[in-house]
Amino acid sequence: MIRGSRSAPRTVLHIAGSPTSHAFADLSRLYARAALATLRERTPHRHEVIWVDPDGSWRPVADLEPGTLAVAPQLSLLEGLAHVADLAPDAALPQLFCRAGMTTVRAVLEAIGVPIVGNDAVTMSLGADKDRARALVAAEGVAVPEATLLRPGDEAVPGTAMSPVVVKPADADNSDGVTLVRSGGDLAGAVARARRHATGHAGARVLVERYVPLGREVRCGVLEIDGELVTLPLEEYAVDETSKPVRDRADKLRGSGADLALVAKDAEHAWVVDPADPVTAPVHAAALACYRALGCRHYGLFDFRVDPEGRPWFLEAGLYCSFSPSSVLVVMAAAAGIGLATQFEAALTAALGPRHRSRPHSPRLRSSP
Repeated sequence: MIRGSRSAPRTVLHIAGSPTSHAFADLSRLYARAALATLRERTPHRHEVIWVDPDGSWRPVADLEPGTLAVAPQLSLLEGLAHVADLAPDAALPQLFCRAGMTTVRAVLEAIGVPIVGNDAVTMSLGADKDRARALVAAEGVAVPEATLLRPGDEAVPGTAMSPVVVKPADADNSDGVTLVRSGGDLAGAVARARRHATGHAGARVLVERYVPLGREVRCGVLEIDGELVTLPLEEYAVDETSKPVRDRADKLRGSGADLALVAKDAEHAWVVDPADPVTAPVHAAALACYRALGCRHYGLFDFRVDPEGRPWFLEAGLYCSFSPSSVLVVMAAAAGIGLATQFEAALTAALGPRHRSRPHSPRLRSSP
């Protein structure tokens, strides 16, 4: 049986919201509110919360209800960090999904000596950049589709003979700006659409990637528990070569603001794969290689396209976990018999351990039951 180390009661700081985007702030609140309620119920720890607002303010709050956020004191960044120092948290659980939240906020917390539950700022930056992530996992022997990177100002697309192609922003999430372009399709229009969704961290860069025929599309989670890497049961997504060849934003989220809701959380859109399925072993091996390549710690999540011959092709990495009951890693772990509280305790224990500042490390390997 897999057991996470049970730690003494600690002070855990949840940082939610977004310093740059109302849409990402809404997504953060959706996950973080559920995580906060669940972790307060199932763990012995003291859970404190700071909301980072797109207006730049840091707001200490008791919960993430709209009424609470509306009347919370608005602190500057420096005042917010002073509040963090007063709280003296043992660790922080960042719940931010925008680029600045995944990287800059984590880096600031690390700089003031607050251990992070989950991947550090450097790894988050690598995982969020699809082109760099592709290069790193390919160096570990993982298959990646042939692709061309278009930088700002690039118009011509060399190598269009690899049609059909999937056009995507190099650094966006939730399938924003993703288009499948078949032979003779509007490639220029797809590139322009992808540029509009790029975050602009290094310019509006776009990947034009060879379409990998189906097959299947799966995600694989990896956890570090008691110094061992545990590969989890796969989650598979509803795609088919005719009506749904690639997943888009509508397959993941619907609505906006207070009405934002998750889509890919029911049997119609996603399901857990039987561990005895032949696809499991090659995807597990590829996921472990991705975990090592990106310097992950505590956990990682990796998306793969599986071609008709059963070969997995890396698509992207999702290196965060909200610890909401609907979080993909939590759902996968539950299928392996690992409860949410156990999963959180394992990550918290690793964050507080002597290795929490070193990267990368090499835990032992272990498959889930």
